[in-house]
Amino acid sequence: MIKPYLYVQKSKGKGRGVFTNEDIPAGTRIETSPVLVLDHEDTVLADRTFLHNYIFLWGDDESESCIALGFCSIYNHDYSPNCKYEMDFEEETMSIITRRDVKKGEELLINYNGEPTSKDPLWFDIKSDTPEPKKKKKSKEKKK
Repeated sequence: MIKPYLYVQKSKGKGRGVFTNEDIPAGTRIETSPVLVLDHEDTVLADRTFLHNYIFLWGDDESESCIALGFCSIYNHDYSPNCKYEMDFEEETMSIITRRDVKKGEELLINYNGEPTSKDPLWFDIKSDTPEPKKKKKSKEKKK
């Protein structure tokens, strides 16, 4: 199940991302998609390929991984995400749920660390949309 108001488009500096063409209230399950579970051996192999950037650790001990179908592998990372993801190991599904109200046109973001508030570093450099604060120029004193 993917809500019909979700769509994929280019995300500045991040490749593709998932966006909404409607306002979404907090706590809305916007997607539940099946996953393909990779055993430990296949996870090791996938980690050596381009798929490394699209697989999620899977299972209670995280010794396996999964390829999430639907849009799940397209959501971009943010350390202050507007969504979270939940995994159902028994049903072999992954769901995306909004953490706050999301406005029409906004990109939907998850924290790749799994825990929405985690600030742990990732395996790639983060590109932030938030510009660095401008440094104040030192004022020049007039000489008398």
